[in-house]
Amino acid sequence: MLFAAGFGTRMGALTKDRPKPLIEVAGRALLDHALDFARDVPVRVVNAHYHADQIEGHLAGSGVHVSVEHPDILDTGGGLKRALPLLGDGPVFTMNTDAVWSGPNPLALLSDAWQPERMDALLMCVPLARAVGRKGGGDFALSPDGTLSRPGDVVYTGAQIVKTAALQGVEDDIFSMHRLWEDAAARGRFHGLTYPGTWCDVGHPEGIALAEEMLERANA
Repeated sequence: MLFAAGFGTRMGALTKDRPKPLIEVAGRALLDHALDFARDVPVRVVNAHYHADQIEGHLAGSGVHVSVEHPDILDTGGGLKRALPLLGDGPVFTMNTDAVWSGPNPLALLSDAWQPERMDALLMCVPLARAVGRKGGGDFALSPDGTLSRPGDVVYTGAQIVKTAALQGVEDDIFSMHRLWEDAAARGRFHGLTYPGTWCDVGHPEGIALAEEMLERANA
């Protein structure tokens, strides 16, 4: 599940007439950078709301499902719940589309580290020193046993594996992914993994040039 429904307000004028996931970095849409990592995932779903027609047009003929949220945008948890008929019952990857990565495939790393007998959520995190373009501090603390808690100095990258069974009991249509995380944390099943490469936040205009510089250094 790739999240692409938001309004992209931090991007200012760049998202006046297009959705943030279609902003280009190094000549390619942010959405396509994210989809590169999911190429081997059998079912791929992208949610859409703001300029949803542009997302649908961009993905036409690609084999990627589009879950259009209308009339309301549903937030991350609600968007995931809406897409469950397409995704199925098992654990799913979710990924934000406003970041660029330099290093190994984060979804492959998450899959290798996933232990469903002890985890309900496994979040890919990166230390602040390797979070290019990050504005502000960290999101979580990562303990020696791999569990996450707040506050801390590692940044959530927007990629995770999460079990979705708890969504069946949520009556609300609009809610954040944090509801699933809080449930997992309360049972000691909320875990993190450190990304070994570099990650860039492209949720703001300055992130575009920073991401392109990061990719140039990686390819030099």
